[in-house]
Amino acid sequence: MSTVVYPGSFDPPTNGHLDVIQRASKLFDRVVVAVAQNNNKSPLFSPFERKELIEESVSELNNVEVDVFEGLLIDYVKKQNCNIVIRGIRAVSDFEFEFQMALMNRKLNEKVETLFMMPRASYSFLSSHLVKEIAGLGGDVSTFVSQTTRKALVKKLGRSSGD
Repeated sequence: MSTVVYPGSFDPPTNGHLDVIQRASKLFDRVVVAVAQNNNKSPLFSPFERKELIEESVSELNNVEVDVFEGLLIDYVKKQNCNIVIRGIRAVSDFEFEFQMALMNRKLNEKVETLFMMPRASYSFLSSHLVKEIAGLGGDVSTFVSQTTRKALVKKLGRSSGD
């Protein structure tokens, strides 16, 4: 059985993230979406809120599970009996950072491979940061995130955001 881990902060999960998850679910028997707990960041949503948002958005994908992890990705991948990590990249600037991370992960565990997946072109500009900024200013984010995530953003930020 082929398993892949798709790690990220997903704060909030965007349609670009969901696109990568959906496409990965067609390529692998099991996709583990790993929501990172990073104490150095100040996320809008807790790791468990992000986990729930993703679960609700991909509930129709039977081979996708969502988990929260803390610590080194390499350790988490090993715990999942996996040796493949998927990373989404939108632009050259993403690639430079992700390439560095992939090489570091390979140095820590040479058995782990990183696959880069690009979201559809229509999502290539999309980032969680931009979604939060637009939603925070009351803009409509309904074409950038799932309805579940849009509602959570409205509740969290107290703005209309496309109602």
